[in-house]
Amino acid sequence: MVTVLALAAALAYGVADFLGGTVTRGSTAIRALTWCVPIGLAVVLVSALLTGGDVSAGPMAWGFVAGLCGGGGLIAFYRALARGPMSVVAPVSALAAAVIPVAVGVAQGERLDASVLLGVLLCLVAIGLVSMEAGGEKEPAAGSGGRRLLDSGPVMAGLSGSCFGVFFVLLNEAGDGTGLWPIVGARLGNLAIVVVALLFLAARGGNAGPKLSGRTLIVLALLSGSLDAGANVLYFLAVHSGMLSLAAVLTSLYPAITVLLARVAYSERLRAVQRVGMAVAVAGVALVTVG
Repeated sequence: MVTVLALAAALAYGVADFLGGTVTRGSTAIRALTWCVPIGLAVVLVSALLTGGDVSAGPMAWGFVAGLCGGGGLIAFYRALARGPMSVVAPVSALAAAVIPVAVGVAQGERLDASVLLGVLLCLVAIGLVSMEAGGEKEPAAGSGGRRLLDSGPVMAGLSGSCFGVFFVLLNEAGDGTGLWPIVGARLGNLAIVVVALLFLAARGGNAGPKLSGRTLIVLALLSGSLDAGANVLYFLAVHSGMLSLAAVLTSLYPAITVLLARVAYSERLRAVQRVGMAVAVAGVALVTVG
């Protein structure tokens, strides 16, 4: 069950990231998130109400802190998507997101069967191969070091992935005895981060960027937020039906979906090493499933 749920989460995350990246290219990260995050909160709130479970302060708090990390990761991820090709940004983020939960799971004593362990290792290799950036990429414009880092797609992607990795770990700590309410807490954390970012911009006299205009972009933003929320739910169910390391690695295969959609929609070329990475991912998933 953990395999099915985690792969379903990967599919939902992959499509959500592609749609979110499309919206960001027409506006800014923070503008996109002002649409994506509230609709995501509404989706998980309705789901939690329908599925029941007790609202408990402890799990909600774990979820909220996870959401703060996830919200910071979303801002960094969308910023990265606005500055680099999806076929590079998504896998770099996913690699960082996978490594942290695996390290925590192993530290907590998780032990995988030989075939499953090999499959997990292949999935990590696959994420790395799909992440490999072509040489000669354009460097950020000259400026202060901090500004250049914030304008670097791969750097922001790595930062976002680290935030997502912590998010995965904290959701595991929230427990599974309270229904989907920890996810509601997480989405509230996401919303808090977006509100703080908007207040920070306002205090500095900054501009959040052009408003989303056009029915298409707004619909894509709402769909992205809904799918992202659904992916949160699927991951939460996956991690509480199996091991953290396994659920996180399989969920972190979502870049394959983002890369393929970017290839179709934007003609972002798949290099030979990325094709090899996808083949390795298929082999890894097969080993995990058989194991």
